[in-house]
Amino acid sequence: MASVYLGLGTNLGDRQANLRIAVDALARLGRIGDQSRLYETAPLYVTDQPAFLNMAVALATDLAPLDLLARLKGLEQELGRVASRRYGPRLIDLDILLYDDVVLDHPDLTIPHPRLCERRFALAPLADIADTVLHPRTGITIGRLLADLPVSADDQVIVAAQSLT
Repeated sequence: MASVYLGLGTNLGDRQANLRIAVDALARLGRIGDQSRLYETAPLYVTDQPAFLNMAVALATDLAPLDLLARLKGLEQELGRVASRRYGPRLIDLDILLYDDVVLDHPDLTIPHPRLCERRFALAPLADIADTVLHPRTGITIGRLLADLPVSADDQVIVAAQSLT
């Protein structure tokens, strides 16, 4: 089984319920492992939208990377995500952050997530559950990547809850 780390985000409706439903749905794709705390973050890029709630989840799965991506996109639709503008509001967003130590450059999928190292809203939850895991491209631990990320006023993350329960 592959060890995968997923990033989850939502900024519409009952955000905590959206994440809970998504984690329950992810159990169909493999075995759910550790889950991060929940982080509230201001939107980046497109700022005229509600704040996001983000988390990371470990998943052990037999699905290959592209098959996992297809299943995640299917779950997003099943859970009510509607296509909107890039970086716009979303009911749920499910991203593959890391997949074992795989480095993949495919037209439909890049692993590790191509902007992981610059996104505090992804690194902070991931560091909760994968602090000592090495980023396959940089060889640097997730915890160190987070610690070394420059602090900026527009990428603050706040712990909103210790868990989904």
